[in-house]
Amino acid sequence: MLEKAGQPDARDAISPEDELKDPFVLEFLSLKDEYSENDLEEALIQHIESFLLELGNDFAFLGRQKRLRIGDQWFRVDLLFFHRRLRCLVIVELKLGEFSYADAGQMHLYLNYAREHWMYADENPPVGLILCNRKDEAIAHYALEGLPNKVMAAEYQMVLPDEKILAAELERTRKALEQRKPTENDPNQNE
Repeated sequence: MLEKAGQPDARDAISPEDELKDPFVLEFLSLKDEYSENDLEEALIQHIESFLLELGNDFAFLGRQKRLRIGDQWFRVDLLFFHRRLRCLVIVELKLGEFSYADAGQMHLYLNYAREHWMYADENPPVGLILCNRKDEAIAHYALEGLPNKVMAAEYQMVLPDEKILAAELERTRKALEQRKPTENDPNQNE
């Protein structure tokens, strides 16, 4: 039993999808209706403890506006984190508007650079999180699927949704889960 417990099990592995949620609720920032990307970043830094709690467990903040030079051009990564359980860098790019396929290309560039210049030998490849106001699921699917780097897009909200909207979403989710439950007569139940 002890030998078996010492062996890694694939079912114990976690993925970036398990650790990064969507959407993020950033109501603690108290930003007004109109703000810039810089205002958003500054507010996140001022409330870094609350943002780390919103991100989830095991995130460590490494820096902001981390500079990188590729060819003759300079770029800046908005926020840089390390996730202890995933054992990888997490690059966060902030976007005010809707997610765009161009955002995926930008993040892919950053991740390739981070893999080559910032990643240590014992770490897993870096993960990119594009934090945006809105995302079209179809655009995100086709822009992010199949990339050699793990890039995800998640929405942020400045306030929690209305109570009625939350209740309706919970009811919709409950019904969807009930429909997925196998029945005693279901031939696929043991698969």
